[in-house]
Amino acid sequence: MADPVVRIASGAWEADLLPALGGAILSLRLAGRDILRPSPDSPARVLDTACFPLVPYANRIAHGRFAFEGRAVALPRNFGDHPHSLHGASWQAAWTVETATPDRAVLVHDHDADAAWPWRYRAEQIFRLDDGGLSVTLAITNTDISAMPAGLGFHPYFPADATTTLQMATGGVWLSDAEQLPVRLATTETVENWATGAPVMRSALVDHCFAGWDGAATLTAGAHRTTLSADGARFVHVHIPPHVGFVGIEPVSHMPDAVNRPPSPDDSGLARLAPGAAMRLTMRIAAC
Repeated sequence: MADPVVRIASGAWEADLLPALGGAILSLRLAGRDILRPSPDSPARVLDTACFPLVPYANRIAHGRFAFEGRAVALPRNFGDHPHSLHGASWQAAWTVETATPDRAVLVHDHDADAAWPWRYRAEQIFRLDDGGLSVTLAITNTDISAMPAGLGFHPYFPADATTTLQMATGGVWLSDAEQLPVRLATTETVENWATGAPVMRSALVDHCFAGWDGAATLTAGAHRTTLSADGARFVHVHIPPHVGFVGIEPVSHMPDAVNRPPSPDDSGLARLAPGAAMRLTMRIAAC
């Protein structure tokens, strides 16, 4: 039996959610037009969906190893033969539906301390549709007895073609080494001057974290425009595989491998959550 899909709608907007597969968004449409890259029928992998949450960290932790307040942590590799731990624990877990109304749904994931993340936490996604678009708030609460490092993000995929341009303002870009780990903060022009708008389709992989993001990004293709905005995301990760029809624009609270960064001079964005403490990130997607 197929896993149940939760549909919410408002006016010309509708979204399908699949709680059992990483709490993912299957589709987001405006008057029948795909605003997010649509998922295949009955997707087997969360990476094939339109969007999924990143919690309790985003992007990579180098070789799954770090130390936090005197505690040595070794996480398993969770993405095939990729050498690093990736995107947290909740994207590979089943979420449950706490509430669902015609235009709003709340999904939760209660994580027990295990090898994937050795602290207990509760993750919550609040989805809301209105005539302006989709708003999703992702929150994490530390339900453990000790403090833990934490970060949040979303991994939405947007359709793109040869006419699609991206415009956003950032303060710099983290250049990566051969293992896709950040090594140096450079000016954005090193990769692309997105501030003035530039085509997204590339012949080579773009996979960079941009710092100093102002929280807004716009994709334009012909007469259509999609805007992504975020509150609680000081970084944005841009993932553009070559020769495909989509682009990932990921609002995140911290840079890759933040837990292994020194506290200064470059602020990694990583949070410390005391027992009972919480943090949140809100993403909004609008289109015309």
